[in-house]
Amino acid sequence: MTETIINLDTLNPIEFFGVNNRKLDILRKKFPLLKILSRGTQLKLSGAPEQVESAKEKIDLLVQYMERNGGMSENYFEQILGGDDAETIDNFVDKNPNDILVFGPNGKTVRARTVNQKRMVQAADVNDIVFAVGPAGTGKTYTAVAIAVRALKNKLVKKIILTRPAVEAGESLGFLPGDLKEKIDPYLRPLYDALDDMIPADKLGYYMSTRTIEIAPLAYMRGRTLDNAFILLDEAQNANDLQLKMFLTRIGASAKAIITGDPTQVDLPKNQRSGLDKAMRILKNINGIAQIELDEEDVVRHRLVKAIIRAYDKEYHKETNQQV
Repeated sequence: MTETIINLDTLNPIEFFGVNNRKLDILRKKFPLLKILSRGTQLKLSGAPEQVESAKEKIDLLVQYMERNGGMSENYFEQILGGDDAETIDNFVDKNPNDILVFGPNGKTVRARTVNQKRMVQAADVNDIVFAVGPAGTGKTYTAVAIAVRALKNKLVKKIILTRPAVEAGESLGFLPGDLKEKIDPYLRPLYDALDDMIPADKLGYYMSTRTIEIAPLAYMRGRTLDNAFILLDEAQNANDLQLKMFLTRIGASAKAIITGDPTQVDLPKNQRSGLDKAMRILKNINGIAQIELDEEDVVRHRLVKAIIRAYDKEYHKETNQQV
């Protein structure tokens, strides 16, 4: 039997233990063989030596994360406790400042947090076109926008162009009031949300007004040549074959592109087929084009999203096998 006391003097105890000790309960569930007591800014662990040491290592990581970020959601708290390998741990506690992609408003740091997100960054550094596909919540769009913003801030490109197909996600929105911008903005809102996290409002407004950053539906790309730009096509599974070919052939000299999508969430009408799978298949072996696949291990949203993705994937594969 071993006992150890961990001091949490640098943290707000309520932030570490959670409201009504919800985070502390998560910690106890992770280490059910330990006796874990909290008193003020101290945490006392009692139990088998190997269990105590394992819990102490995880608590040290939690403390590092909270000291760096000022707080932590219950979701991240649980993810750090559940990460049993070095790569998972490094996703949250980065020791290399070069891993930071962008410094956002109020000192917020934006970085790739999972193994495959980091692979996205590495692929974009050495390739001009990157396909990044995976389920919802894996950070495809957010990471891609961060890579583009970093390129703009480092003066590697002169502008950013963000686009996605204006396809309704399984619902009919009907007539939308307002001018053209007001009609299409709801489709592009996720891109605005990512930019808000990375660029101060006044500077983002300036970039938008000068068209340094441009957000537009995919249909608006036709006939253009996009040079000295970082171009992001989001929700590419909702582009048909001709649209995707059109987009890929818009890329000019000194330009880079990231294409993100989830092949399992196609919202096109039944008489149209997604062009994403075909594009990835026929472009797979071209030098300068990389493909990154993200999965449920890359989910950084609510902890239940990972379970939801697994359940839907299981059902998707079951239905596919039945059709075959």
